[in-house]
Amino acid sequence: MLLGQEFVIFSWFRIFFLENEGMAFGWTFGGAHGKMILSLLRIVVVTGIIWWIYDLIRKNENSWTIAAVSLIAAGALGNIIDGTFYGLLFSESGIYGRIGAEVAQFLPAAGGYAAFLHGNVVDMFYFPLIDTTLPEWLPWIGGRDFLFFRPVFNVADVAICSGVVLFFILHIFEKKKGESTTAEANV
Repeated sequence: MLLGQEFVIFSWFRIFFLENEGMAFGWTFGGAHGKMILSLLRIVVVTGIIWWIYDLIRKNENSWTIAAVSLIAAGALGNIIDGTFYGLLFSESGIYGRIGAEVAQFLPAAGGYAAFLHGNVVDMFYFPLIDTTLPEWLPWIGGRDFLFFRPVFNVADVAICSGVVLFFILHIFEKKKGESTTAEANV
């Protein structure tokens, strides 16, 4: 596929080829040095998360907590692997709609488009659930185009977000459980 090319599965679900050079939602540190700092920071954070998982297992922590943190680690590791090797293994992707644009080649003779730890992360899932124009009568925003769920993401991002949501849900339940136990003890 070419950058920006999409396959419509349903009107609300598309496979949309995008290369993300930064982190979540396309945020970047800028330049080659920023990319290297981001890559090294990711590696340090994932190493810390893996150590945390080891500690949770050692302390015989709740299996759901271990699963939540493991999802976060797996997603982050997936993005690290993608950003580390994608640029080494593929040529630069052409842009959809440009004359002469070519699909990226796997293992090009001239080498990939980026150095070690400098590649982009491929995002592909796009869910434009609501694509409409806001009613004119709405103050300040009436008549503007409105698109709900704009981000394009990948499986690793789903793992990270699912792990974070599960972790916070578990934290809320543990907190409520602790409050009810404390209330019962005070009675």
